[in-house]
Amino acid sequence: MGVVAALVRSSFLVNAVYAEASREYGVTPQQGQLLCVLMPGPYGMRELGAVLRLAKSSLTGLVDRTARLGLVRREPDPEDGRAIRVVLTEEGARVAEAFYAETCRRIDLLPAGLDDPERERLAELLGRVVLDNEVPVVFAEPDKV
Repeated sequence: MGVVAALVRSSFLVNAVYAEASREYGVTPQQGQLLCVLMPGPYGMRELGAVLRLAKSSLTGLVDRTARLGLVRREPDPEDGRAIRVVLTEEGARVAEAFYAETCRRIDLLPAGLDDPERERLAELLGRVVLDNEVPVVFAEPDKV
């Protein structure tokens, strides 16, 4: 299998994991991703749009729907009175932690057929692809959350 097919098909694997875990927690995959991004702390809307690579209207809709679930809230930005930030609610933090842990568990099973050196090499190569393409941190390292 070539690199293009392998990357595209692996993205389907990861998306399927997100979809399965999301259903268990009553959120969409996009809401699950939003919760994971917010785990380290609040984000301003502009910053959040850049990280998630969403247009303003799409981001507003995502935040609105997630807020209606009681998982995030908007609050004034203490550094800019005209801006707002999005922050996890207490329930949102609980769901985010559980969703994140379950997603990590499931994704960790995907390369189960690889031995430790192969897993390390896979992580190294994928990490280079991610860094070379300046992918924002939409999912933190499990030991860094």
